[in-house]
Amino acid sequence: IDRVTQRDETSLSAVKNVSAAEEYLGDHFPGFPILPGVMMLETLVQAARHFAAGADDPPTTPLVISAVRNVKYAGMVRPGQTLDVTVTLRKRDGHAYDFQGVGKVGEQVAVQGRFSLEPIAG
Repeated sequence: IDRVTQRDETSLSAVKNVSAAEEYLGDHFPGFPILPGVMMLETLVQAARHFAAGADDPPTTPLVISAVRNVKYAGMVRPGQTLDVTVTLRKRDGHAYDFQGVGKVGEQVAVQGRFSLEPIAG
């Protein structure tokens, strides 16, 4: 993510500015570059990690994806556009988090779904 735009006790909003200079766009798809779905999900995950890092007792080890549920891709994100994401905490158990996330370009939903993060197994 490029910057956090808002945070409260249960959610965090952030933006990802998609630039034509990002290397992976050259191959996805040649002549018609779009942000890959996995990178849209990664944007949601990065926002969720920022949320967890700002908790009263932040995790001391990196958080990794432990589950992804009901993710839907409904729009394309092209170079020059901004993906606005919001992650909302659904449940927390220690340092394990369950989030609902949505990413939009303007008013158009590009990605939405649920995912969980937990500390990396050591």
